[in-house]
Amino acid sequence: MGFARTCSVALVGVEGVVVEVQADLEPGVAAFTLVGLPDKSLTESRDRVRAAVVNSGAEWPQKKLTVGLSPASVPKSGSGFDLAVAAAVLGAAERIDPRVLADILMIGELGLDGRVRPVRGILPAVLAAAEAGYEQVVVPECAAAEASLVPGVSILGVRSLRQLIAVLADEPVPEEEQERQGGPDPLMAGLRMPGTGMHSMGAAQYAHDHDLADVVGQTSARTAVEVAAAGGHHLFLEGPPGAGKTMLAERLPAILPRLGRAESLEVTAVHSVAGLLPPGKPLIDVAPYCAPHHSATMQALVGGGPGVARPGAVSLAHRGVLFLDETPEFSSHALDALRQPLEAGHVVIARSAGVVRFPARFLMVLAANPCPCGRFSRKDDLCECSPASIRRYQARLSGPLLDRVDLRVEVDRVTRRELAGDGTRGDSTATVADRVRGARERAAARLAGTPWRSNSEVPGRELRSRWYAAPGALEDAERCLERGVLTARGLDRVLRVAWTVADLVGHDRPDARDVALALQLRTGVPRGVPMELGALT
Repeated sequence: MGFARTCSVALVGVEGVVVEVQADLEPGVAAFTLVGLPDKSLTESRDRVRAAVVNSGAEWPQKKLTVGLSPASVPKSGSGFDLAVAAAVLGAAERIDPRVLADILMIGELGLDGRVRPVRGILPAVLAAAEAGYEQVVVPECAAAEASLVPGVSILGVRSLRQLIAVLADEPVPEEEQERQGGPDPLMAGLRMPGTGMHSMGAAQYAHDHDLADVVGQTSARTAVEVAAAGGHHLFLEGPPGAGKTMLAERLPAILPRLGRAESLEVTAVHSVAGLLPPGKPLIDVAPYCAPHHSATMQALVGGGPGVARPGAVSLAHRGVLFLDETPEFSSHALDALRQPLEAGHVVIARSAGVVRFPARFLMVLAANPCPCGRFSRKDDLCECSPASIRRYQARLSGPLLDRVDLRVEVDRVTRRELAGDGTRGDSTATVADRVRGARERAAARLAGTPWRSNSEVPGRELRSRWYAAPGALEDAERCLERGVLTARGLDRVLRVAWTVADLVGHDRPDARDVALALQLRTGVPRGVPMELGALT
């Protein structure tokens, strides 16, 4: 008769729940029972653990074995419990001192040969362990760098169950064969999820390959992109094919500031759960960029799917950019599902087994053609579409969704003079990024001591009662509200954009020209102010 216990972590979204793994040996017919609400992959761990223990040179106990996962009310899934189950079994068999196991938390999958394989969600699991007061965590060696991002926790990386047994039994640690250099790592197989629209190149390389100076003309759209980056405002670009909408969206991440430590951990935790961490770089410190295809389903956009709910594009773009190219081609149900995360900054997925919450505070960029043929314009008559087909095409984007978009800009067709380079070349990504960084710093100083980090997050009531615009600056915007051009939400968003414009041009508070530019960027109606931010200083 023997008993031992250790701990592991069950992930619910990007939040972890510490699970106690208990092993009990009783006299009787040899059997292995696993209880505690395990799923199919966790139930299969019985065979993996038995083979790993035997192939690691340890003796499998020939008794009635019961392994319990507590609390039993929490659903448990995945293979990350293998290492803890094996350690608890060996502790109950007295191969390892059970007292050594009690204060250690273990995460990892076991191969049949006893090698310890990484699993998704190492970072959020170790964060949960630290919050629960655990100071020692055992993880696969190839995931030790990711686990070490959590301060105050001692991380032990092991390659095999043999090494773990030796460490816990105070025996010489055996050397394990190194994987061949230069080839794919078989231990990482199955962790990465291709085809999610994520880029993984470095920030410097991405900025070099996507310089904002490459965009020809488009003064209004360039200004809108800069304002969007400085305040975190959602952006809608409408214009003919080939005008530069996709180029502008692809260059937006490079002008966003680098993520802070807390933001980096949030983003890294989501990507760890999704299996999207770049190889060799456990911490994501640049704004992510996600551009799903227009055939994406609602589950692909907001998260979910069969079995365990997975983060969708809105969560993969957390603290970064979500670009929806050819927006009218997306499913209307999928687009309207974005309303709640756009307002709340997170998405809640309800299932019969429980509720999962993923962070989803992103900067959304929509791009669309003005009509089915793409050539509709108020400046010429090249469009061959009927008025009815134009209305149907534009109606694919619902009013409530567009009301949540702060900036709406028409991207004009590029002229021959602009394409030939006769015009003035726009500012580079580095120059615009410096201005954006300065505007963010001014906003951060103003919002210090509040739960908000950018102008787009500040509630309208706070802007109206705590931070005032210049006297008379809002008269034009209030008239638009009375005429029905703006909704109450739209007026709040105009005020937020006006504060961002003021931060970019160095004003202490928005004046009438700042509000006029914000209105022009919102409605597309000229307000008698230049679109260049430099003209407002």
